[in-house]
Amino acid sequence: MNGHRVARRSLLLGLAGGGALALAACSSEPQQESTLAPSGSAPASSGAGPTTPPPSSPSPTPTPTSAIPAQPVEIGEVVEQVTGLTSPWGVALLADGRLLVSERDTALIKVVDGDQVSELAEVPGVRHGGEGGLLGLALRPGGQELFVHHTASSDNRVVAASWDGQTLGEFRDVLTGMPRATIHNGGQLLFGSADELYVSAGDGNERPTAQQEDSLGGKILRITPDGQPVEGNPFGNEVFSMGHRNVQGLALDHEGRLWASEFGDKYQDELNLIEAGNNYGWPDAEGDEGNDGFTAPQVSWPTSQASPSGLAYAAGSLWMSGLRGERLWQIPMTPDGGLGEPKAWFEGEYGRLRAVVAIDETTLLVGTSNTDGRGDVRDGDDRLLRLTLG
Repeated sequence: MNGHRVARRSLLLGLAGGGALALAACSSEPQQESTLAPSGSAPASSGAGPTTPPPSSPSPTPTPTSAIPAQPVEIGEVVEQVTGLTSPWGVALLADGRLLVSERDTALIKVVDGDQVSELAEVPGVRHGGEGGLLGLALRPGGQELFVHHTASSDNRVVAASWDGQTLGEFRDVLTGMPRATIHNGGQLLFGSADELYVSAGDGNERPTAQQEDSLGGKILRITPDGQPVEGNPFGNEVFSMGHRNVQGLALDHEGRLWASEFGDKYQDELNLIEAGNNYGWPDAEGDEGNDGFTAPQVSWPTSQASPSGLAYAAGSLWMSGLRGERLWQIPMTPDGGLGEPKAWFEGEYGRLRAVVAIDETTLLVGTSNTDGRGDVRDGDDRLLRLTLG
């Protein structure tokens, strides 16, 4: 079982297996980080691992589907596509196979075409500091407008510009007023359809905002491309779900369910199944603490093993990157709609991992984040890795 327990005991497991590290450092990582030994491309098998809830945990039960393989796929070939990036954060896939990549600390959007990298544009008004800067990217379905999440002088905001396949137009404000701080800036963007955009907003290091329905802080938001609340949002404003600390990963699975990866504080990081109007507990609950009235995570990890950022779905599995954990987590789905046992790949091999993007059902793109001030910089950092699945 690779040392993992399928039970709602993650808090105790974290204290027993990695508790000293977990207690010593918040998953937002302001403290000195630990060094992990390389393990190659094989799944990790040591230490207290992630835990998944029992089958009785409340969640939607999807119809079994042939999209889920009988056995989880393996990672095959790993190709280093490009090197020399600076703190890559967001990645948007273009129809012709090129990539748009945001660099958090330079405010630059770059174009990756095969193994070639060129500068496209500098986003105006970006203020880098700590975890803030130029963050997530999302291309609106149809491909004619690019949306960008970035930290400004007084807030975090979403801006957008027209895109003709070669150049960007002038940026316009879409959503302003998300709290900003040195840590907990959220930053992820994901289109559910051409008319609904999910936005992850961190609590801006102001914990109470996550429990305030009228605050944008500590939330997953759902807005139109013009920045208005989507009709049917549970609170009548931009808020889709609440009680979040710092969500940096969003993904839709094969049935359109929304998943989010979330930084914990001292004990547990989370993978959550997001439903409209649900409260995921922060700051009153962290991980699987069982507090009444809050939605528990589907999987939780000791913070030393994750500090999760990017999230993608491909080939019947969710794929979640780890910053402090320095590994890629595979969380397979089962044909009956549940989650299987998580596997860890590349533990310590490439350092901190952030961006994860599904190119197609057999290819993932993963970005390192060793130049972000918290990693050990290696020759060629930062880089994009192309992984073949199956």
